Amino acid sequence: MSLAVTYSRAGAGIDAPLVTVEVHLANGLPSLNIVGLPEAAVKESKDRVRSALLNSHFEFPARRITINLAPADLPKEGGRFDLPIALGILAASGQIPKDKLAGYEFVGELALSGELRGIRGVLPVAAQSGKSGRALLLPEENGAEATLAGGTIILATDHLLKVCAHFNGTEQLQPLPRTTVPAQADNHPDLSDVRGQHHAKRALEIAAAGGHSLLMVGPPGTGKTMLASRLPGILPAMNEAEALETAAIQSISQGGFDPDNWKQRPFRAPHHTASGVALVGGGGNPRPGEISLAHNGVMFLDELPEYDRRVLEVLREPLESGRVTISRAARQAEFPARFQLIAAMNPCPCGYLGDRGGRCRCTADQVKRYRARISGPILDRIDMHIEVPPLAKEMLYSETEQRGESSVRVRERVEQAREKQQERAGKANHRLDSRDIDRHCRLAQADRTLLEQAMERLGLSARASHRILRVARTIADLEGSEAINTTHLSEAISFRRLDRAGG
Repeated sequence: MSLAVTYSRAGAGIDAPLVTVEVHLANGLPSLNIVGLPEAAVKESKDRVRSALLNSHFEFPARRITINLAPADLPKEGGRFDLPIALGILAASGQIPKDKLAGYEFVGELALSGELRGIRGVLPVAAQSGKSGRALLLPEENGAEATLAGGTIILATDHLLKVCAHFNGTEQLQPLPRTTVPAQADNHPDLSDVRGQHHAKRALEIAAAGGHSLLMVGPPGTGKTMLASRLPGILPAMNEAEALETAAIQSISQGGFDPDNWKQRPFRAPHHTASGVALVGGGGNPRPGEISLAHNGVMFLDELPEYDRRVLEVLREPLESGRVTISRAARQAEFPARFQLIAAMNPCPCGYLGDRGGRCRCTADQVKRYRARISGPILDRIDMHIEVPPLAKEMLYSETEQRGESSVRVRERVEQAREKQQERAGKANHRLDSRDIDRHCRLAQADRTLLEQAMERLGLSARASHRILRVARTIADLEGSEAINTTHLSEAISFRRLDRAGG
């Protein structure tokens, strides 16, 4: 029977569902039909495959060829199915042994010469292939990225002839060793570069230790962007699971994934003109947006009130759930989006409210309208609000002013605090739910009264009070305290600046 079966993988978000490529040769007028919901690039593969086979000196069967990509209701796109289709045709026509194909999965685009070209999104494919127990054969340029998945036998080559030689037994392809990415030098800007701003540095350390979101309010030039860019340098290193998930998202994005960035926490800073689709993701075939590309890393939103209000509102659900779901008529994709939000804004439209030189001429109504661009629900979901005041000139230019602690020393304390959180609850403090808060954030009666008074005076919601407790728990962890005391709680309350009357 002139029927051959090969296996491949489609792309659906960061998932890579199995696709069975069935090739059948029948008598009749020569033709080639592809069924199974192929998109334009997949339909065009018949011309690429025909030229690749002929230019590689194989026979292209002059028969009626039917290719089925199963399951039929799963959309297929891109050139990734060129290689499994070509091998299916060769196996069905008896030019390579079909019984050896069952233990492999194939992805790769074919050039007209028969050379293999790399594809996008190979890391999720490699991870899923390993779980199926089959080896993965793919283009050479994708090999280094694919081996990062671990637990999968990866074979890579640059030409269709070498793939066929492997199955005909004339020249065996050897499995690739796992790519070892050397420890990257700490090239993040150092926290010691920021002069003064001790309160802001303290807040940044607490935010890093507990994974908390942070809003900085201050005039232009006070160091808000400098502080935000130094947060990745004090965050703890990613574990294997976090690194794989982050790399998988980057792998399916337009920019692709660079293996040299393995275990490097992403730092995304979209411009304030970015649309909601740019932040969340979208498209006919849904792609991840900025919030997913910042997964397990930092997303910095500078000039927060300048973002379109509807754009900011799309952050509300991901900030709570850590995931974003994109629905289209034909398909649905879910992307992880557990990012750490760092935002910055001016205190007023001109930026100089409270300036000693009296440069601000904004009226109270103008300031109120400016701050109203950020909705209450968004502010409520940001754990910490701090003020970043102008730095005194004598401190800025003083040669005797001591530099602050380096990022390395701060990161050591952050890692110790994170270890305590993992041992206690199995998660960072910013992810504690109501039950976890009741268990791990207990207060003495006097401190409970203090929190109730703060809620009443500041008009805090129940969500905001939970965020205060999470921050207080992080402060206690940094100090090595098992219990939250009044000092920890008071400092946590002080980080709700925009909740105060007169904000």
